[in-house]
Amino acid sequence: MVKSRFKTAFILGAGLGTRLRPLTEYVPKPLLPLNGRPMVTYAMDHLLCIGIERFIVNTHHQPDKYTKAFPDGEWRGVPIVFRHEPALLDTGGGLKNIEDLLTGDEVIICYNGDILSDLPLDTLIRDHESQPCEATLALRTKGPNLNVDIDGSGAICDMRRILKRPGTATCLFTGIYTVETSILTTIEKDKIESIVEVFLRRIVLKPGSIRGTIIDSGTWDDIGSVEVYERLAGQMSPTIKRGQAHEL
Repeated sequence: MVKSRFKTAFILGAGLGTRLRPLTEYVPKPLLPLNGRPMVTYAMDHLLCIGIERFIVNTHHQPDKYTKAFPDGEWRGVPIVFRHEPALLDTGGGLKNIEDLLTGDEVIICYNGDILSDLPLDTLIRDHESQPCEATLALRTKGPNLNVDIDGSGAICDMRRILKRPGTATCLFTGIYTVETSILTTIEKDKIESIVEVFLRRIVLKPGSIRGTIIDSGTWDDIGSVEVYERLAGQMSPTIKRGQAHEL
């Protein structure tokens, strides 16, 4: 059962999508079409399964395309709040930039806007609530970037080999994670900073505060290249063509 504390999902949609050019020259990557609708709506549907009641999406590149894609400011009746970043703040800075929108939230779930997944989010929520921590990352033991070290208790020891602290397993970070909003007080406002840097800082200052849960069930894809996008688009609908991105 999903805990009632989880009401808001933050979807990171502000990136430039440089690896997907030329597809992203005219549209933000999360709005690329899959089976006739924006890619980000699959993330939204995934999040609706755990009872999310509000989406916050940060924007930067082509922000008007978001309002065009969601003219009513909602998806399936759930409101969407857009927060524009005139200057890109990266994932950690982007999270800090929505702090004022989270006054009623103790905890939120964050979801990269360029992934396609159906992994069981209830497992992530349950594991986050089972032990005191500041964040819980959804991890997988298979994938292209196995660079998160986790120990036998579920505490994350290192990310990207920066701290040189090996754990008992090395995993992929899915870009889906829960965070207590109290962690935002540790992030400097308007600073360009990755969420990984934030997590590493907390690991050093408060070991065990950043945890991970391994979820190998379900599917997960990072749409980080034209080839991956076209493969997934082809699987979902053979009619999707590159030109559709320009038309959005």
